[in-house]
Amino acid sequence: MDQVDFTLELNSDDLPKTAEYKLYTQAEERLRRLAADHQDMVGAAINVRRPASGESAFLHEVTVVIYGRPEHIAATEKDASPEQALKSALDAAERQIRQRRKKLKEHWKRPGSLPGKLPIEQEIEDELDET
Repeated sequence: MDQVDFTLELNSDDLPKTAEYKLYTQAEERLRRLAADHQDMVGAAINVRRPASGESAFLHEVTVVIYGRPEHIAATEKDASPEQALKSALDAAERQIRQRRKKLKEHWKRPGSLPGKLPIEQEIEDELDET
């Protein structure tokens, strides 16, 4: 995967730049590894924030959105440390990506699919049978 093909953005209002850079490099490494040899991921956005003050003042919320084909994936996690919240959110997003890839590989399990036939081959065959 080329760097041009994958865009990563990290937004944070209250983290120091060094902590933000550390989170960015961790996320970039994991997401690039996940996207290697696949064409289904085109980018990601990560938002790190602290929810409303009060009891949760030390809680960090991380949302990871992976822009992909055929649909986007999102995961949100909360933790006392932004690093752990990011790790948990990336774990959840990665799990969703892997499940989607597995489901897309098993096209014969989709409704209306015949074993050993690609959907377009089946569609052509169905049209020929109707005439």
